[in-house]
Amino acid sequence: MPSKKVTRRQNIRYKIRKKVTGTEQRPRLSVFRSNKAIYAQLINDVAGHTLASASSKEASLGSGNKTEQAKAVGNALASRGKAAGVSKVVFDRSGYLYHGRVKALAEGAREGGLDF
Repeated sequence: MPSKKVTRRQNIRYKIRKKVTGTEQRPRLSVFRSNKAIYAQLINDVAGHTLASASSKEASLGSGNKTEQAKAVGNALASRGKAAGVSKVVFDRSGYLYHGRVKALAEGAREGGLDF
């Protein structure tokens, strides 16, 4: 049985996903944060395709502390998104608080040129 904390985050995540959907012109920037790594994807929900993704597991992005890694992942995702022709996105924090690593990833993506 999942813990109260996980169940609470899942409920918040479901509420966010009811309101936030990605389109071809404005895909969804989805974040997943584990204890060791952080992952981000640009998703077109209409077609069900991932346009770009980045992770702190990649060798080039895995240096520094976790917050610095998250910022690097955001920056890498922004450059890959630009290459795929994406400049505007909607941010899906997946039930995590907009603080710490999630905030650092968002700031890195903004610095890389994504608009949200």
